[in-house]
Amino acid sequence: MANVTKADFIAQVAAQAGTDKTTAAAVIKAFEETVQATVKKGDTIVLTGFLKFEQGQRKAGTARNPQTGEQVKTKAKKYPKVTAGTSLKKVVNNETPAPKLTKV
Repeated sequence: MANVTKADFIAQVAAQAGTDKTTAAAVIKAFEETVQATVKKGDTIVLTGFLKFEQGQRKAGTARNPQTGEQVKTKAKKYPKVTAGTSLKKVVNNETPAPKLTKV
């Protein structure tokens, strides 16, 4: 399994959309910024069948230091939560074929 870098991803999106890398990079950056700002406000973004971006919340509580066994208080925190949608799950599990990618 290979890791896809951000530059590789931008190149693939540009090829798939039939545009240049600069435009693809601008669109991906705008997508990232929009998701970050929206989730920070506490709103949820649902790309039906693909992904769901939302804000989760952890309650304050206690944890244990594994080295000393000492109990430590933890603060309440917010965290980003991403959930895979049905169509993505089906592709990953080979229930439906993955889209064909344009060669880069």
